[in-house]
Amino acid sequence: MVKKLFFIATLLYIGATVSAENYLVTSPDGKIVAELNTNKYLSLQFKYNGSILLQESSIGVTLNDGMDMGKNPKVASHKLSNHKETIHAPFYRQQNFETAYQELNLKLKNGFGIILRAYDEGVAYRFYTQRKGKTIILNETAAYQFGKDKKAWLPYTTTPEKPFAMAFQNIYHETRLDTAKQDLAFLPATIDCGKAKVTILESDLEKYPGMWLKANSSEQDKEKGILRAAFAPYPKEMAYYPWRHMSHVKSTCDYIATSTGKRNYPWRIFAITEHDTQMPTSNLVYALAAPNKIGDTSWIKPGKVAWDWWNDWNLKGVDFKAGINFDTYKYYIDFAHNHGLEYIILDEGWYNSKEGSILKPIDDIQLPKLIEYGKSKGVDIVLWAVFNVMDENLETICKTYADMGIKGFKVDFMDRDDQTAIEMVERLAACTAKHHLILDLHGIYKPHGLNRTYPNILNYESVFGMEECRWTEAKNDMPLYDVTFPYIRMMAGQVDFTPGAMRNGTRDNWKAIYTKPISMGTRCHQAACYIVQDSPFTMLADTPTNYKADEPYTRYIASLPVVFDKTIVPQGEIRKYIVTARKKGNDWYVGGQSNWDERTLTLKFDFLADGDYEAIVLKDGINANHDAEDYKIEKYDIHQNSEMKIHLASGGGFVIKVIKK
Repeated sequence: MVKKLFFIATLLYIGATVSAENYLVTSPDGKIVAELNTNKYLSLQFKYNGSILLQESSIGVTLNDGMDMGKNPKVASHKLSNHKETIHAPFYRQQNFETAYQELNLKLKNGFGIILRAYDEGVAYRFYTQRKGKTIILNETAAYQFGKDKKAWLPYTTTPEKPFAMAFQNIYHETRLDTAKQDLAFLPATIDCGKAKVTILESDLEKYPGMWLKANSSEQDKEKGILRAAFAPYPKEMAYYPWRHMSHVKSTCDYIATSTGKRNYPWRIFAITEHDTQMPTSNLVYALAAPNKIGDTSWIKPGKVAWDWWNDWNLKGVDFKAGINFDTYKYYIDFAHNHGLEYIILDEGWYNSKEGSILKPIDDIQLPKLIEYGKSKGVDIVLWAVFNVMDENLETICKTYADMGIKGFKVDFMDRDDQTAIEMVERLAACTAKHHLILDLHGIYKPHGLNRTYPNILNYESVFGMEECRWTEAKNDMPLYDVTFPYIRMMAGQVDFTPGAMRNGTRDNWKAIYTKPISMGTRCHQAACYIVQDSPFTMLADTPTNYKADEPYTRYIASLPVVFDKTIVPQGEIRKYIVTARKKGNDWYVGGQSNWDERTLTLKFDFLADGDYEAIVLKDGINANHDAEDYKIEKYDIHQNSEMKIHLASGGGFVIKVIKK
């Protein structure tokens, strides 16, 4: 539901220009001014508080018929208008939020146009076409010029030899633009422009490939500090890997996108933040996405999951052989029931994934019987699947399992973001919504607002998450990453980081163990993930027997909500630490994490309403620097004028439940 209020008379042909070729939009607070130039070539620049953040940067679209819509653009008309919106946001970081912007609609004589908006939170533009018939786009051009000395955080492809085929999981590399690698980087990416940081994102990515960025494509780009856009080509031929029946691109066309008739193209977003604490709560991606297409969302249930794969089905002290079988999952269901968890997931192995036989569950799990047992305990079941395996028989799969009582799918291994991949995900979102099935998307590109359009999409991976602990190297510093990605990646949307490790390592004693994984950092660092991260469908990733060995801790994290009414970040600094506070009803939940540097923070509670509260504090124990599993739970009485000092161990964290009396 979106309510719009249009104010100030729409200005047609007047008021939007500073010259015949230059058009301006200004944010409601007056701090951001974006300028579109149509002299010789379409270009964009913008300022924040008078300081140039993005220098004049060429943008445009080239077609297979030879037309370059950005070259010598001729303006047919322009219109300037001001808008306010109230956006309802189920299962997002808050239930509702307000936004306002000034918009320029510049219609060109070549059948294309551009919409440019200035929000208090940043700048966004999108192209559109009014052409009839088929449009084939060879390339979309964007040469974003920031200056060579600017610092950036870029997540590079992990497969440079085939850069567009990867899982969108990598750490952020901090670099000056003129010394950045020439490898492609996926979004979001952040540039420190001095007066403010600029994060590049996209939204409403419908039937169009995702944007990537490349630094130093030429000596000129290096001198100017240009990040140049790149896009996956349109697939020509697909093939299958011999494992998981997973499809991949075998050959490509010489264009990136194709469509028929009038359409809008994706939003290109520059989120502008003067303070790091503004970054994790940016709403531009969600605000610019297409509104809800599925209507009623009352059937969608967020929640926590007793998950199997990360802990490798490692149960101990039981009288059955643990594995992918009925007795094991019955045990997971019992654990979920006894700790108030809403779901279990049957990850890879419940069907023969090599054959792709998703409609034939293996006999050992006795799936119908397992579903009925889950129902008797109030625990629902979500099934793992491969994207193309579902897509190849989508309606039958959704109807079959919805009729059986399955509540959703964790869909995995997309590993690309060309146009056909984007289209596949929307097909899955629409069909699962039709059958009242939720989605958790893994092995996928970053969020682009599709969870607004299809709110049954409860989570996305696209993060260097806990699975990496099974095989990564210590140089891939996860505590550092954990206080970096909330500032950058979470600007795009929610994240399925899959936290909850009960085996925790210090900087000195952590090591990768595939079958009995250990997290980097303290146990309280893991607990804080449930508050710091936007994650309405989240895992308890360790084995039930490990959780049952520490009931006070387990019941603490199991009691934390996953959806909230309001989210703020009272303090933090990218790459150092973060403190997040979330409101649910009359109560608040505060979580904090540090990199490998231990630190003492002073917390203020001025966000509380009047009244008395009980603070139940889960924090690093005095010996957590030596044994990362050491923690302590304490209780205090506090109010809005209270202050609390809290010490975070190396790689540490804390959670505070602030309960209104």
